Parts: sequence; C-alpha cells; structure tokens
Amino acid sequence: MTAPFNPQGFVPILRNFVSHPLLFASVSGAHLYGFDSPDSDVDLRGCHILPVADFIGLDEPRLTLDRMAVVDGIEVDLVSHDLKKYVTLLIRQNGNYLEQLFSPLMVIDTPQAEELRHLVRQGNIARHVYHAYAAYAKGKHQEWRADAINGEGRLKPLLYAYRVALTGIHLLRTGEVNASLADLAPNYGYGHLLDLIAAKSAERIAVPLPVDEHDHALSALQADLRAAYETSPLPDEPQNRAALNDFVVRVRLELGAP
Repeated sequence: MTAPFNPQGFVPILRNFVSHPLLFASVSGAHLYGFDSPDSDVDLRGCHILPVADFIGLDEPRLTLDRMAVVDGIEVDLVSHDLKKYVTLLIRQNGNYLEQLFSPLMVIDTPQAEELRHLVRQGNIARHVYHAYAAYAKGKHQEWRADAINGEGRLKPLLYAYRVALTGIHLLRTGEVNASLADLAPNYGYGHLLDLIAAKSAERIAVPLPVDEHDHALSALQADLRAAYETSPLPDEPQNRAALNDFVVRVRLELGAP
C-alpha cells in the first residue's frame, strides 16, 4: 500500500533551500489538482520575506528563488517569490498564485499567511481573473485536441483542460479558490471524470478518449466560463490594494529585519 502523501515531509528541504523567513509554502501541481500518480513530480511553491536592506542598497534584489532536487527518488521543483512580487501577482489576478496561497496541502503556514488569505478574500479577487483561466483552459483544450485527432491524445492535458475551466467557473461564481478536479467534477455534473482521474493516478496508458465527446464538453465549459465571468458577483477590479500594501510593509518590517 502506498503511504499517504505528507506535505510536511518537505519542510527540511524548504528550510535548506530558502534561508529567509517563509510566509508560507504549499504543494501545487498534480497533487493539488487531485490527479497525481506515484511518479508525479512534487511542485513546492512559496513566498519568502527578503530583508529590508535588500531593497535600499545599490543592487536589485533577487525576487525569485528556484531549484530542482530529488528527495527519496522523487523530483521536487521548488519556486519561492519574495512577498512584494507575490502580492503583486495576486493583485494582477494570476490564478496560479491564488491556488498556491489557498492550497490545502500546506507545507509551512503562518498567521501572516492566514491574514493574507483574509485580505484576498475581502476584495482582491476580481472578475478579470477570468482572462487567465480562459486562456489556459483554451490552450490545454487545443493541445489535447491536436494530439487526439492524430490518435495521440494524452490524459494529462485533457484533465488539465477540465480542471482549469472548472476552477475558473467556481471562482467566478463563488469567490472560492478550489483547484481540485476531484472535488469540482462531481459538483458540476462531470462525475464521470473521476474514472479518468483514477486511470491517471494508476498510470493506465490505454484509456479510450473519444475526441468528439471531450471536444464538445470542453467547448461547453469554456462557454460556461465566459457566462460565469459575465454574471460574476466579483468586483471589476481589486478593492483593497492599499490594505495589501500596508500588509507588505508591515510584514517586511516585522520579519525582514536584520
């Protein structure tokens, strides 16, 4: 029997990788989306706080740290952004960073990260988050369809296309961030995708993927995503940039002190 996935098992490598205080670190990628398999890479994503001195000296600070490592035979992809860059990306409605911040697979969490989640819920998520989700969903759909027409359709991009569309629809309708296809599919009438998720997790290669059926479903989901944008209760623009700015300054002074 495979041992349960344990995000906290990656704390040592994170502490070794990032010497600055971490606001949070979480697991993203296939594990977060609910269709990981035994050989799936682990995508660790985080937010750290650089010292105040890094921003007032002559040199521009390095805002992003990235590294590949192998832990117990598993390839681990680590990326962490400084607090200012991370919050800027949140304000720009980058869905990847929303999903990382709200991931249930937390490796390291802090009261400050919970405060940031509260601020984001209060008014940072805006309707134009739609554009990022729509572009990515369409791209994955086209990627899968081009291969499938030639008889080489792969399960992973197909699941990604469904996942992105459903995450975007759910976010625009409810304001809640949920990146798990395993959670969303049954709630939106796509419970049959659980069989494909099981096949992906079991690394079954020969799975029938009818092109017309999935092509129609994904096109319909993209239309639903557009409709969710047009009727979304979310504000047109982020509402609390000033509060987020105050948060960045305060946390930098608290945790980025020498």
